[in-house]
Amino acid sequence: DADGTVLHNAGETIAARLHRLVERGELEASESSITLSRLCLREDLTGVEADLAIESVPERMELKKEVLSRLDRNLPPEAILVSNTSGLDIGQLATATRRPDRVVGMHFFNPPPLMPLIELVRTPQTSEQVFQAVWEFAESLGKTPISVADRPGFAVNRILIPMINEAIFALEEGVASAEDIDRAMGLGARHPIGPLALADFIGLDVVLLILESFQERLDKARYQPCALLRDLVSRGDLGRKSGQGFFSHG
Repeated sequence: DADGTVLHNAGETIAARLHRLVERGELEASESSITLSRLCLREDLTGVEADLAIESVPERMELKKEVLSRLDRNLPPEAILVSNTSGLDIGQLATATRRPDRVVGMHFFNPPPLMPLIELVRTPQTSEQVFQAVWEFAESLGKTPISVADRPGFAVNRILIPMINEAIFALEEGVASAEDIDRAMGLGARHPIGPLALADFIGLDVVLLILESFQERLDKARYQPCALLRDLVSRGDLGRKSGQGFFSHG
């Protein structure tokens, strides 16, 4: 990260979370130490060496293209460049590099340590050898990869985000309270987490960004964000990250 304070805080957060895992007996102290020893916090990419690099900056096309371009300039030509995006066009991201055949989309799900699925996204330019290498990398993380087309939202968010938006419309229209909408989907559809609680977890700003991306790339009317969602985002109620969304997070 270009911000040294952000880097410092990130390092402290990672160390604290590893410490909690050790305290709960879910991780050996030696494994925690090894993990921390592998961590390198940097403000620039000069001199970086890696076979595979994953960018995970916020879901903004130009920002991601800028980071991929910097990775492309600083990493060896054989390195694979991966974008962790929930729905941006991988082919367009790849144009920011001189190696479009070595760019792959890799969508992790929150929280990454617990969620087993990874969506892997290839473009017509992606080499089969590169895609297979990223597939094997995903499996080495203990994840289950699936191959999805470079289409808006990929598989999960193409289905999930419109469902969340519809739940927000139901709340706005007074169909039921936020608690009862989530309870209905839990007990009636066996969802482990309700759509509104999930929206708070994802971040309401992220939900809005994805819907706006769908509007731009698919159908403006079909993916119209609910006005209530826009209102919450505009006043800074973004869910868990801000402490308030559809529910309070103290």
